[in-house]
Amino acid sequence: MRRQWLGFSSPLASAFEQFLGHKRALGRRYRVEESVLRLFDRFLVGQAIPQLDLITPQVVDGFLASRPRVRPRSYNHLRGALVRFFEWSVAQGHVSSSPVQAPPRRVTGQRVPFIFDPPTARRLLEIARALPDNASAPCRGQTYYTIFAVLYGLGLRVGEVSRLTIADVDLDRRLLVIRETKFGKTRLVPFGPRIASLLTVYRAATEARRGPLAADRPFFSFTRRGAIHPCTITQTFHHLMPRLQLVIPDGVASPRLHDLRHSFAVGTLLRWYRTGVDPQARLLHLSTVLGHVDPVSTAVYLTITPALLAAASERFARYAASSTEGGTP
Repeated sequence: MRRQWLGFSSPLASAFEQFLGHKRALGRRYRVEESVLRLFDRFLVGQAIPQLDLITPQVVDGFLASRPRVRPRSYNHLRGALVRFFEWSVAQGHVSSSPVQAPPRRVTGQRVPFIFDPPTARRLLEIARALPDNASAPCRGQTYYTIFAVLYGLGLRVGEVSRLTIADVDLDRRLLVIRETKFGKTRLVPFGPRIASLLTVYRAATEARRGPLAADRPFFSFTRRGAIHPCTITQTFHHLMPRLQLVIPDGVASPRLHDLRHSFAVGTLLRWYRTGVDPQARLLHLSTVLGHVDPVSTAVYLTITPALLAAASERFARYAASSTEGGTP
């Protein structure tokens, strides 16, 4: 049975509460980070640490060792939550220095996502459209066809698509209102005529089956009970993967639903390269559409695939040749 949470009770209790309040006032959810701070609070209580000056680097190392993380990325996330808390605590004068002295672990074998090119994405959509209905999922094929098209065509997260309501889909202005995002922000995502047509047809089919829809009703739903859960969408995606008979390149991970978002980002950057647009100059635009807090997160996509690297190399070659000849790039 999960232990009931009764609040922070270590010497850092007040600082934990203030830190979380500060982050949430900035629009951050900080739910995962709060879970780390709860674990650290419980560890301090269990070790009978009575005062702040006894929270030494050795105590922090003991906590990190008590929460074994095999993957470097998981360990670094655990450590990073403490780093951010203590950096804030030093700035606020709660402690004189950070006791987090353990270095981050080197991340090796970074996952290379599978990128769906347009022909592969079209095959996925056609297979999804052919899904048969069942008692609990009427219009199943059309629903998943539309969902996967939106994920691939607009680069949304699966949870963002699941949470869309009727009011969030503005067909007149061709805008999606994305609420409750990963970082607690709301953003607007424009879409073109193809996505507009798909969403219009899907909404008309839903209204024909269920009648007029209230503004707060989920846009993607099989019944009146609620939205299609992100896990259900993910399971359906993996159910369809074997039918695509994909050839996975060496060093590339098996496809995940989130790779449709990666594919949108990479496809956008490739189009910019091939049409002469400088991706660096437009990176902030892509970052805004994707809902990234920092464009640095978006810049990762610049080197994610051989196709992008080749396009960048070709662009640089044209630049170098033009500069050598005394022209303009």
